[in-house]
Amino acid sequence: MPDKRFTMSTSSQSSYNLTQITLHWLIAALVVFQIVFAEAIEEAAEAAEEGYRISAGEALLADAHIWVGFAVLGLTMLRVAIRLVRGAPAGAAGEPAFALLAMKATHLAFYVLLFAAPVTGIIAYYVFPEAGELHEIAKPAFIALIAIHVLATLWHHLIRRDDTLRRMIRPAQ
Repeated sequence: MPDKRFTMSTSSQSSYNLTQITLHWLIAALVVFQIVFAEAIEEAAEAAEEGYRISAGEALLADAHIWVGFAVLGLTMLRVAIRLVRGAPAGAAGEPAFALLAMKATHLAFYVLLFAAPVTGIIAYYVFPEAGELHEIAKPAFIALIAIHVLATLWHHLIRRDDTLRRMIRPAQ
Protein backbone atom coordinates (compact mmCIF):
# COMPACT_ATOMS: atom_id res chain seq x y z
CA MET A 1 0.00 0.00 0.00
CA PRO A 2 1.52 3.40 -0.99
CA ASP A 3 2.48 5.87 1.70
CA LYS A 4 -0.34 8.48 1.61
CA ARG A 5 1.91 11.18 3.05
CA PHE A 6 3.68 11.46 -0.29
CA THR A 7 0.76 11.86 -2.66
CA MET A 8 -0.80 15.08 -3.95
CA SER A 9 -4.07 13.98 -2.42
CA THR A 10 -6.83 15.70 -0.60
CA SER A 11 -7.09 15.45 3.14
CA SER A 12 -9.80 15.62 5.74
CA GLN A 13 -8.81 19.18 6.66
CA SER A 14 -11.40 21.86 5.92
CA SER A 15 -8.87 24.60 5.17
CA TYR A 16 -5.24 25.14 4.31
CA ASN A 17 -2.78 25.84 7.12
CA LEU A 18 -1.14 29.22 7.65
CA THR A 19 2.04 28.19 5.82
CA GLN A 20 0.10 27.01 2.77
CA ILE A 21 -1.99 30.19 2.71
CA THR A 22 1.06 32.42 3.11
CA LEU A 23 2.90 30.62 0.32
CA HIS A 24 -0.15 30.88 -1.98
CA TRP A 25 -0.46 34.65 -1.57
CA LEU A 26 3.29 35.31 -1.61
CA ILE A 27 3.81 33.31 -4.81
CA ALA A 28 0.75 35.01 -6.34
CA ALA A 29 2.16 38.46 -5.53
CA LEU A 30 5.56 37.52 -6.97
CA VAL A 31 3.97 36.18 -10.17
CA VAL A 32 1.98 39.40 -10.59
CA PHE A 33 5.23 41.37 -10.09
CA GLN A 34 6.86 39.25 -12.80
CA ILE A 35 3.98 39.83 -15.22
CA VAL A 36 3.85 43.59 -14.62
CA PHE A 37 7.59 44.21 -14.83
CA ALA A 38 8.63 41.57 -17.39
CA GLU A 39 9.48 44.19 -19.99
CA ALA A 40 12.51 45.33 -17.96
CA ILE A 41 14.37 42.06 -18.53
CA GLU A 42 13.42 42.14 -22.21
CA GLU A 43 14.75 45.71 -22.48
CA ALA A 44 17.98 44.70 -20.72
CA ALA A 45 18.50 41.76 -23.08
CA GLU A 46 17.87 43.95 -26.12
CA ALA A 47 20.26 46.61 -24.79
CA ALA A 48 22.97 43.99 -24.28
CA GLU A 49 22.51 42.68 -27.82
CA GLU A 50 22.51 46.12 -29.44
CA GLY A 51 25.17 47.68 -27.23
CA TYR A 52 23.29 50.47 -25.52
CA ARG A 53 22.81 51.22 -21.83
CA ILE A 54 19.60 51.07 -19.85
CA SER A 55 18.64 53.29 -16.95
CA ALA A 56 19.44 52.35 -13.37
CA GLY A 57 15.72 51.80 -12.72
CA GLU A 58 15.41 49.42 -15.67
CA ALA A 59 18.55 47.59 -14.54
CA LEU A 60 17.12 47.24 -11.03
CA LEU A 61 13.84 45.84 -12.38
CA ALA A 62 15.70 43.46 -14.70
CA ASP A 63 17.78 42.16 -11.78
CA ALA A 64 14.63 41.93 -9.64
CA HIS A 65 12.98 39.84 -12.37
CA ILE A 66 15.81 37.33 -12.14
CA TRP A 67 15.83 37.13 -8.34
CA VAL A 68 12.04 37.04 -8.04
CA GLY A 69 12.08 34.16 -10.54
CA PHE A 70 14.47 32.25 -8.28
CA ALA A 71 12.19 33.04 -5.30
CA VAL A 72 9.11 31.76 -7.17
CA LEU A 73 10.94 28.52 -7.98
CA GLY A 74 12.14 27.99 -4.40
CA LEU A 75 8.82 28.87 -2.80
CA THR A 76 6.96 26.64 -5.26
CA MET A 77 9.23 23.71 -4.38
CA LEU A 78 8.47 24.35 -0.71
CA ARG A 79 4.74 24.60 -1.42
CA VAL A 80 4.71 21.31 -3.33
CA ALA A 81 6.69 19.58 -0.57
CA ILE A 82 4.19 20.77 2.04
CA ARG A 83 1.29 19.68 -0.14
CA LEU A 84 2.83 16.24 -0.61
CA VAL A 85 3.05 15.84 3.16
CA ARG A 86 -0.12 17.63 4.26
CA GLY A 87 -2.45 17.30 1.28
CA ALA A 88 -5.15 19.83 0.44
CA PRO A 89 -8.79 20.21 1.38
CA ALA A 90 -11.24 18.36 -0.83
CA GLY A 91 -13.17 20.35 -3.42
CA ALA A 92 -16.49 21.94 -2.54
CA ALA A 93 -19.19 19.46 -1.59
CA GLY A 94 -21.61 18.65 -4.38
CA GLU A 95 -19.24 19.91 -7.07
CA PRO A 96 -19.95 18.30 -10.48
CA ALA A 97 -17.28 15.95 -11.82
CA PHE A 98 -16.43 18.27 -14.73
CA ALA A 99 -15.83 21.16 -12.30
CA LEU A 100 -13.52 19.04 -10.13
CA LEU A 101 -11.63 17.97 -13.25
CA ALA A 102 -11.33 21.62 -14.38
CA MET A 103 -10.09 22.61 -10.90
CA LYS A 104 -7.45 19.86 -10.89
CA ALA A 105 -6.35 20.68 -14.44
CA THR A 106 -6.04 24.39 -13.62
CA HIS A 107 -4.03 23.73 -10.47
CA LEU A 108 -1.76 21.31 -12.34
CA ALA A 109 -1.23 23.92 -15.06
CA PHE A 110 -0.33 26.48 -12.39
CA TYR A 111 2.25 24.14 -10.84
CA VAL A 112 3.74 23.31 -14.24
CA LEU A 113 4.05 27.02 -15.04
CA LEU A 114 5.43 27.87 -11.59
CA PHE A 115 8.29 25.47 -12.32
CA ALA A 116 8.65 25.92 -16.08
CA ALA A 117 8.70 29.73 -16.13
CA PRO A 118 11.65 30.15 -13.74
CA VAL A 119 13.55 27.17 -15.18
CA THR A 120 13.21 28.37 -18.79
CA GLY A 121 14.12 31.89 -17.64
CA ILE A 122 17.25 30.62 -15.89
CA ILE A 123 18.22 28.61 -18.96
CA ALA A 124 17.59 31.60 -21.24
CA TYR A 125 19.59 33.99 -19.07
CA TYR A 126 22.55 31.80 -18.15
CA VAL A 127 22.86 29.11 -20.82
CA PHE A 128 20.81 29.29 -24.01
CA PRO A 129 19.24 32.67 -24.87
CA GLU A 130 16.91 31.10 -27.44
CA ALA A 131 15.02 29.49 -24.53
CA GLY A 132 13.69 32.99 -23.88
CA GLU A 133 11.10 32.43 -26.59
CA LEU A 134 9.73 29.48 -24.64
CA HIS A 135 9.95 31.48 -21.40
CA GLU A 136 7.86 34.30 -22.89
CA ILE A 137 4.90 31.92 -23.35
CA ALA A 138 4.52 31.86 -19.56
CA LYS A 139 3.20 35.43 -19.35
CA PRO A 140 -0.01 34.98 -21.40
CA ALA A 141 -0.45 31.50 -19.92
CA PHE A 142 -0.28 32.90 -16.38
CA ILE A 143 -2.68 35.71 -17.28
CA ALA A 144 -5.21 33.21 -18.66
CA LEU A 145 -4.89 30.89 -15.65
CA ILE A 146 -5.15 33.76 -13.18
CA ALA A 147 -8.33 34.96 -14.92
CA ILE A 148 -9.84 31.46 -14.76
CA HIS A 149 -8.78 31.08 -11.12
CA VAL A 150 -10.23 34.44 -10.06
CA LEU A 151 -13.48 33.89 -11.98
CA ALA A 152 -13.90 30.42 -10.46
CA THR A 153 -13.24 31.83 -6.98
CA LEU A 154 -15.82 34.58 -7.52
CA TRP A 155 -18.31 32.02 -8.83
CA HIS A 156 -17.82 29.92 -5.71
CA HIS A 157 -18.03 32.93 -3.39
CA LEU A 158 -20.84 34.94 -5.00
CA ILE A 159 -22.98 32.33 -6.78
CA ARG A 160 -22.47 29.06 -4.93
CA ARG A 161 -21.79 30.82 -1.61
CA ASP A 162 -19.50 28.04 -0.42
CA ASP A 163 -16.31 28.20 1.64
CA THR A 164 -13.79 27.93 -1.21
CA LEU A 165 -12.43 31.46 -0.78
CA ARG A 166 -12.49 31.26 3.02
CA ARG A 167 -10.26 28.17 2.94
CA MET A 168 -7.48 30.22 1.31
CA ILE A 169 -7.90 33.16 3.71
CA ARG A 170 -8.46 31.60 7.14
CA PRO A 171 -6.05 28.87 8.24
CA ALA A 172 -7.15 25.49 9.52
CA GLN A 173 -7.40 25.35 13.29
